[in-house]
Amino acid sequence: MEQTTQLLECLKEVYDPELGVNIVDLGLVYEVREEPGRVHVRMTLTTPGCPLHDTIVGAVKWVLQENTGKTDIDVQVVWEPKWSPQLMSKEAKEMLGYF
Repeated sequence: MEQTTQLLECLKEVYDPELGVNIVDLGLVYEVREEPGRVHVRMTLTTPGCPLHDTIVGAVKWVLQENTGKTDIDVQVVWEPKWSPQLMSKEAKEMLGYF
């Protein structure tokens, strides 16, 4: 399995507690890559004022540390491009009734 695919599979363990859907299927993860000594994640949240910002970012760091053994996990939360429901996977849209 490709490295990026493996990292995305790990990130499917992180759920948005309010929506009950993992952050990958929600379309919140824009980029994930493993570098020597660290993992870099570029992601967004559904809204800039998300009260669960720290909880979700902390879960991303924890799950990647547990699965890669690396302690340097760089999580960059960005607001561009802006998240929209169109970024969700078909499964997430079905779970949330977007059809």
